[in-house]
Amino acid sequence: MTTTTLDERLVKPTLMDRLVVRPEIGALLGAAVVFLFFSLVTDKFFSASGAATWLDDAATLGIMAVAVSLLMIGGEFDLSAGVMTASTSLVTAILATAVGWNVWLALLASLVFALLVGTFNGWLVMKTGLPSFIVTLGTFLALQGLNLGVTRLVTGTVQVSGMRSTDGYASAGFVFASTVNIGGTPFQISIVWWIGVTAVAAWLLSRTRFGNWIFAVGGSAASSRAVGVPVVRTKILLFMGTALAAWLVGSINILRFASVQANQGIGLEFQYIIAAVIGGCLLTGGYGSAVGAAIGALIFGMARQGIVFAGWDSDWFMLFLGIMLLAAVLVNNAFRRCAERVRR
Repeated sequence: MTTTTLDERLVKPTLMDRLVVRPEIGALLGAAVVFLFFSLVTDKFFSASGAATWLDDAATLGIMAVAVSLLMIGGEFDLSAGVMTASTSLVTAILATAVGWNVWLALLASLVFALLVGTFNGWLVMKTGLPSFIVTLGTFLALQGLNLGVTRLVTGTVQVSGMRSTDGYASAGFVFASTVNIGGTPFQISIVWWIGVTAVAAWLLSRTRFGNWIFAVGGSAASSRAVGVPVVRTKILLFMGTALAAWLVGSINILRFASVQANQGIGLEFQYIIAAVIGGCLLTGGYGSAVGAAIGALIFGMARQGIVFAGWDSDWFMLFLGIMLLAAVLVNNAFRRCAERVRR
């Protein structure tokens, strides 16, 4: 009598197996819980106007969280990401209002500025071997001082305003700061940008060779280099990606609000990292999801606005944030261990 053993590689994975290997599954479950909770607590949360509010809150945070998630999967951090959103806004605003440039030309100049800073961050991290935490902390402090010093020098205050009277503001505002009416409810165009950035990032990670490089350099830079992965180029491009996202968010903000404070964006870098961690990224690199980071930002938006709709003290949001971060780390580690068992 003979027995045959079925090769485990030919066994079709179950639905549960397919779910646990997805880094964003924990964030998706968390988002569902938050959504159901605030839908029950307050009627306004589930309305069209309520959805427009919390989606708007999550949009710019989500754009940055997605870019930061790619960098974290690649094994690096960018603490200058928050202040960079203000720096790009200030460059655009100063060139358009004080120098008299067309808004589109000012936007191009601020884009070049952002990409140069991102390139510098990536190059310095790879050239010196210093932790990106230290390098970008230095960039954060330098940009913070530059924002305050240049703004005071040009305007005599810590604010730049007057964007609405500049050439090209109307057309640029339509692209970056208009609204889309859905069922009579206006939704900010930043939500569309958020969805687009998430889709592009998810495609890069799952469908391109560059996405494979990101996971490889985050898992082990030395091993990646040994098999021909361009580690330096990949990491520099990832830092440029966070700078590009910061430029996009800065452009949305300056064209929507028509003014910018020199100290804007400080502290937001931690929210970007927390959203990425909630979305399934590991602090050690090599694992994560762009879609998960977007869902992490969605949780932020729903929680922050849900607390407002419920009439609670907004100070409770920080408590929620701390609990969500700890819960996300624990849940993500559990799912990762399950995913490792499934892949064996």
